Amino acid sequence: MDKKSHYRVIILGSGAAGLTAAIYAARANLQPLVIEGSQPGGQLTITTDVENYPGFPKGIMGPELMEEFKKQAERFGTETLFGEVTAVDLKQRPFKLSVSKEMFTCDTLIVASGATAKLLGLESEMKLMGHGVSACATCDGFFFKDKELVVVGGGDTAMEEATFLTKFASKVTVVHRRDKLRASKIMQERAEKNSKISFVWDTTVEEVYGDAKSGGVTGVKFKNLKTGKTEDFKCDGLFIAIGHEPNSKLFAGKLDLDPTGYILTHDGTKTNIPGIFACGDVQDHVYRQAITAAGTGCMAAIDAERFLESQGE
Repeated sequence: MDKKSHYRVIILGSGAAGLTAAIYAARANLQPLVIEGSQPGGQLTITTDVENYPGFPKGIMGPELMEEFKKQAERFGTETLFGEVTAVDLKQRPFKLSVSKEMFTCDTLIVASGATAKLLGLESEMKLMGHGVSACATCDGFFFKDKELVVVGGGDTAMEEATFLTKFASKVTVVHRRDKLRASKIMQERAEKNSKISFVWDTTVEEVYGDAKSGGVTGVKFKNLKTGKTEDFKCDGLFIAIGHEPNSKLFAGKLDLDPTGYILTHDGTKTNIPGIFACGDVQDHVYRQAITAAGTGCMAAIDAERFLESQGE
């Protein structure tokens, strides 16, 4: 068979949102193409145990869950392409997408390119990601019952994560590189009043100690930015809460984005350009869960199908 270059639906991203959109689009006989992006499977591939996705009472590994999503999408006729879109032309339909040296066109486009958690950039942090290092308290907090945790950050996200983690942890230490928080007053007060939360100011985490194969995180190395002094600090887990960045740079100046770069949607998953839809973490900075991403992926596929019908296609 000759390789196709035109599709009725192209989906950018292969996380929970993109693959759910693919399942629904394929079942509607739209024969979608999923362009997998730089991180096939999305953020769940750096999560070990997923215990809050419905239908898996014993939990499931993040990469395994994404593999099941992919198989289900392919079963109904979804095509997948490993690659990253480097340029888009959205001025008129069909929309044009460049993937390395290949050009693809589509009648409708679903953007499910996700978001990336901002990390500290340490080698030890990456080695222990999913083994005591996490960027999502609501995903992983349950695994740290009666443990001592460190949260890095000083904004609303950090205060929210730290407060949430006190439901499970015996102690939460918030580490911030400045001497005061950036968080809103109400979030600060909530954290400061919590007896399980303490603060370490003017400090960064320079190293994460532990072994991914045996027990995970055992501690971190702190560096005081005013004195330059370093010290080792014992803990059982490290949560990075310095924000997320939506993977939307490709669409700057083409789709309407909010000031932080998330794609703006209305009436479900519609963007400002008819025929283009956005779902998952690239347009959701509030919930950021696999289940909500999957839900909006379903919505985007239905919106795309209805759009094609309205165009007589």
